[in-house]
This record gives sequence, C-alpha cells and structure tokens, in this order.
Amino acid sequence: MNGKYAPVLLMCLTLGLAPFFPEPHIWGKLRWIAGGAVGMTLIDWGDALMHSAPWLLLIGMAAKDGYARLSAGK
Repeated sequence: MNGKYAPVLLMCLTLGLAPFFPEPHIWGKLRWIAGGAVGMTLIDWGDALMHSAPWLLLIGMAAKDGYARLSAGK
C-alpha cells in the first residue's frame, strides 16, 4: 500500500462517515436502502451517493491494484 491511498482514506473517514453521531450517516442510508428504501426521495438518493463515493473510490482503487498484482504474477 502506498501513499495514494492516504487522501482517499481521509475522505472515507470524514465525508464517508459524517455526521458521526448517533451513527455514521452512510450506515443509516444503507440500512434504509436495505429495508426497501420506503420513503426515500431523490435528495436522499443523492445524499447516499455523496456519502458512499469515497468508499466506492477506495474499493475501485484496491480492486485495480489487486488486479494489477495478479496480472503481474506477484
């Protein structure tokens, strides 16, 4: 793991989890979506996308690096 992950991890821990209390915001949105997303409006979906974007970026970067390592035979 190199330094390119540091800003993405910082985004995950700030924007990805804010506000932190009473529970991380993204966790509440994911539970709402898993429960059928009853009553979610367009702004709620946009909010869920905004808070999940850093996590999706981190997953994408890790998958890309993992694929590169597998392709290189390491």
